[in-house]
Amino acid sequence: MASVAIVSLGSPASVASASTSVNWAKVTQLTKTGNTSMAALIAAAKKEGKLNVIALPPNWANYGELISSFSAKYGIKVNSENPNGSSAQEISALAADKGRSNAPDVIDVGTSYALTAKASHLLAPYKVSTWSEIPNGLKDSSGYWFDDYGGYVAIGCNTATVKSCPTSFKAMLKATSSSGYKIGLNDSPLNSNSALAGVQAAAVANGGSLNNVAPGVKFFATLNKNGTFVPTIANASTVQSGATNIVIWWDYLQASGISTSVKTWKVAVPSDAVVGEYYSQAISASAPDPAAARLWEEYLYSVTGQNLWLKGLARPAELAYMQAHGQANKAWLAKLPALPKSAKPLYPTTAQIAGAAKVITSTWATQVGAG
Repeated sequence: MASVAIVSLGSPASVASASTSVNWAKVTQLTKTGNTSMAALIAAAKKEGKLNVIALPPNWANYGELISSFSAKYGIKVNSENPNGSSAQEISALAADKGRSNAPDVIDVGTSYALTAKASHLLAPYKVSTWSEIPNGLKDSSGYWFDDYGGYVAIGCNTATVKSCPTSFKAMLKATSSSGYKIGLNDSPLNSNSALAGVQAAAVANGGSLNNVAPGVKFFATLNKNGTFVPTIANASTVQSGATNIVIWWDYLQASGISTSVKTWKVAVPSDAVVGEYYSQAISASAPDPAAARLWEEYLYSVTGQNLWLKGLARPAELAYMQAHGQANKAWLAKLPALPKSAKPLYPTTAQIAGAAKVITSTWATQVGAG
């Protein structure tokens, strides 16, 4: 990852003076020198003194450490609002809290929600200093949003209670109630993009595609008929209680959300469907702390920030560049769930996600009858 040029602007007073003359809400990219340099941004962000984030659980992709390390490095207080909120709630907050000092400065949402926010004129364009290291397919060309981290739909299994853990959707489909399988999604696909991705992956594994999710709905209908599907919000608590022993969810969230408390938890990316997605970063057009918002993004896309996402077993957007340049932490990289050999990962487009949501909304209740 290319380093950001930090240029001395003389005395601290001169840096502060330069930073105060800038309307940071309108800055779309840093310069190497002058009053929109990294040094000026740091000075302005420190003067603001705070950053408002939303819907960032501490154990989600290692956000707890990302927030604490950013705050310690720059002396900026991070206010975390509604940590368990959804992407939809983040977008609502941008509009509802506009003009308030506690309004979100930045968001981390599913890409489809970022597109909605852009269309609603809720986002400010900004290109981080490592912009060229983010693949073109993972960013808006004007900088209104840019993907941050992602992972793959995975099958998690409690080896302490399941004799033979499934590593494919087909294996789960064949199982009967006598198998002891208690399979859950992290939420209902009617409400959660993560769960919807699980249905898409099931479709891919069973003769469907990202454009044809109907076989995925049928897959869960069959599980329900077989007595192996548990219509609940599957998480560490349901695993610990025994309500579920197999969970379909993102690989990195299983690692951070279940494996940390259930030591017998095993995570595998299914051999018959490698489906991945990324989340996206964006800056609010009405951010109350525009300099801190931009400094936060610079931190997230630095070598340190990208590696801290990797530590959370999420795959950062700049991972390919980091690996090519020896910047990815090898120990954390080695802990990522392995992809099946000869895997050809599929990444749903926003149109495919929207199409799947429409089908699931109209068929899930009648065919699966749960969730």
